[in-house]
Amino acid sequence: MTELLQKVRVIDPVSEIDELFDVLIANGSIQAVASHIADISPDTQIRDCQGLVLGPGLVDLYSHSGEPGFEERETLLSLLQSAAAGGFTRVNILPDTSPAIDNPALVAQLQQKRHGEIKEREKINLAPPASSAPPISPLPLLHIWGAITLDVAGKQMTEFADLASSGVVGFTDGKPFENLALVRRVLEYLQPLGKLVAFWPSDRQLSANGVMREGPDALRFGLPPIPASAETTAIAAMLELVAAIGTPVHIMRVSTSRSVELIASAKTAGLPITASTTWMHLLLDTKAVKSYNTSLHLDPPLGNPSDVAALRAGVRAGVIDAIAIDHTPYSYEEKVQAFAEAPPGAIGFELALPLLWQYLVETEEFTALELWRALSTNPAECLGQKVSAIVPHQPAELTLFDPQQTWKVERKNLYTLSQNTPWLGQQVKGHVVQTWC
Repeated sequence: MTELLQKVRVIDPVSEIDELFDVLIANGSIQAVASHIADISPDTQIRDCQGLVLGPGLVDLYSHSGEPGFEERETLLSLLQSAAAGGFTRVNILPDTSPAIDNPALVAQLQQKRHGEIKEREKINLAPPASSAPPISPLPLLHIWGAITLDVAGKQMTEFADLASSGVVGFTDGKPFENLALVRRVLEYLQPLGKLVAFWPSDRQLSANGVMREGPDALRFGLPPIPASAETTAIAAMLELVAAIGTPVHIMRVSTSRSVELIASAKTAGLPITASTTWMHLLLDTKAVKSYNTSLHLDPPLGNPSDVAALRAGVRAGVIDAIAIDHTPYSYEEKVQAFAEAPPGAIGFELALPLLWQYLVETEEFTALELWRALSTNPAECLGQKVSAIVPHQPAELTLFDPQQTWKVERKNLYTLSQNTPWLGQQVKGHVVQTWC
C-alpha cells in the first residue's frame, strides 16, 4: 500500500529536523519527503495529517514480560500490542521471567512466538478492512536481554558465549547486585564478547524495608524511607569497577540528583557508560504518594522534587541518555494490598508518550526533539543499534502521533492485560495513531 501523509510535523532527531512535510510511504520504505508532493499514483491513500506528529519509531530499553510464567499479568502478544499502541517499534524485554531467560533455547522460543503472532496478524491484514477501520500497527521488533546469573541467589554466571551467539541484545538481571566481586568477574568475562551489560545499582542493605524516598514527604505519609545513598553508593562502586576494567556499562533506573552528578563526572572522565531513567521518575515526585495508590510504589521509588528536576535536566543535557518505560504489569489482586506490601511497578507502554508530551513538551520544558531523541534514537544507540533518518530510501520505522486527541485510561481502552497505573480512570491527552515497522 502507498500512503501520502500530507502536512505532517516531522520530528527527526537524526537530521535535527522539526518541520512540516509531505511524506510518501510505500512497500515498507520512505519514498519521498518534501514540502509538497503531487506526483503520486492513482491508488495512493492520501491522509490529511495537519496537527499530527511523525517521528522515528520509539525504542524501549527494558520492560518486563509476563510470559513465560506469569501470563495472567501479560502475554508476549499483549505486551507487543501494548507497545505498538504506545508508538514503540522496538522492545527489549528483561530476563526475569519464569523460567529466567538464561539459555539460547528460551531466546529462540520467544522469537519464534513473535514470528507466529506476525503470521496471524498478516492473515487479518489480508481480509478486506471496513472503510472506517483504523490501520493495524505491526508488532514491534523484539529484542531480549540475557540473564547474567543462573540461580535465584545470583552466584553462578550463565554461559555468556552461548547466549551471546543466540542473539541477545545484552546481559542484565534487572535486579540489584550485592556481590561486587561477581560484578567484577562479569565485566571481565563480557569484555571480549562485545555485548552491552546493564546494572541496576541499589544497595539493599541501605534500602532495608523502605518503600519511599527519604525526605519530608516520607515522614508525613508514615512510610518506611529509602535513602538516596542506597543508589549513589552503588553507582559510585560500579563506576570504580568500570574505570578499572573498561567494559562498557549501562546504568539502569537512575532516580536521584546525586546520581546524575556522579554520572556526569564519570562521562567527563571518559568512562564508557550510558544511563537511563524511567518515564514515571520524570513526571512524578514523592508528593504524588499522598494518594497511597499502589501503582506509585516503584523501585527505585519516586524522587523528591529536587531529584525530578535533576533528572529532567540530565536528560536534556544528555547525561541521562535515554528514557526507559520499565513496563511492569501486575494483576489486580497483586496490587490490591497496603502500599508497602504491594509489589513495586506500573504499566507504561500506552501512556508514556502522551503524558511526557503533555507535561514536558506542551509546557515547553522540553523541545519535541529532545523528548523524541530520548525515546527513540538514544535508546537505540545505547544498545549499539541505529535508527534511520526520515529521508527517502530509508526503511519506514515510524510513529504517527496525535498530541491533541483525548482518551480515557480504562481497561477496555488498553491492550495490556494489567491496569496498574495511577492514571486509571483519568482523561489523557495524546494518542498514537499508527506505527510502521
